[in-house]
Amino acid sequence: MAAGGFCKLPNGSVVVALNLPSPAGPGLGSVRFLVVAQNRARALTRLRNLGLRAVYLRGNAAPPTPDEITAVLHHPDGLIWRTTPDSGVQGPDLTQGLWRPFKSLLRSPAPQA
Repeated sequence: MAAGGFCKLPNGSVVVALNLPSPAGPGLGSVRFLVVAQNRARALTRLRNLGLRAVYLRGNAAPPTPDEITAVLHHPDGLIWRTTPDSGVQGPDLTQGLWRPFKSLLRSPAPQA
């Protein structure tokens, strides 16, 4: 199940943050998505329309931080992601990544030679 939260902005829009398990496997960190929309339902619908079908927001356990809100508001698409390590798990490959646009997930990998 996804952990996450939301924050309502003064203009009425909402920033939703979701932590999802890494597609690489359990124990290998997670992926944090941020999306801005008019309300929580529209934010989740945006994610579902992009292929994250089983995404639900239950509660407000991990709301977006002020830095995350600034990052998503300054992105033209209003939908970004990055990898985050699981708590307590350390390693050179599990550092917090840079924010990336969602479109980078949709790109197909380069052909192998």
